[in-house]
Amino acid sequence: MTTVSTNEHRCHAVVESPLGPLRLVAEGDLLCGVYFEDQRHVPQPEVFGTFLPGGLEGPLAAVADQLDAYFAGELTTFHVALAPAGTPFQLRVWAALREIPYGQTRSYGEIASHLGQPGAARAVGLANGRNPIGIIVPCHRVIGADGSLTGYGGGMERKRALLELERQEGRLFVS
Repeated sequence: MTTVSTNEHRCHAVVESPLGPLRLVAEGDLLCGVYFEDQRHVPQPEVFGTFLPGGLEGPLAAVADQLDAYFAGELTTFHVALAPAGTPFQLRVWAALREIPYGQTRSYGEIASHLGQPGAARAVGLANGRNPIGIIVPCHRVIGADGSLTGYGGGMERKRALLELERQEGRLFVS
């Protein structure tokens, strides 16, 4: 069962990206969420905490700067303290996602094997789909066993664009 607090210490802001607005959620100095506005599995609004309408502060400003550098093709590794809320298995999957190098992909089965559970590809897929910290925890780097692009909570066009950005190691242009 996923546990999420409605801690009054959380704050959130919305920043623009080449792929649409992103909601950044932090609790103290820890990043708890990065969500596209229309993605699947977004928590209820009360979980986000205080909205910062006038600008970013603290860890959210640093995350926004790193996301800008990533989309400009200038950053391949994020340096952000994370606090995703999930089950122990989800946390293990999300940690494994962070081990996938920039510009590379892994299949659900490869991640399951890496976790010592080779029969858990489907469970890895479900955990992948519940990733609360998109882009930074790179669930977009997970593909089907046959190399095909599979579901992405932020939409297949965004997944394709993120993978293309990382393959080209260049600036992301979205038409």
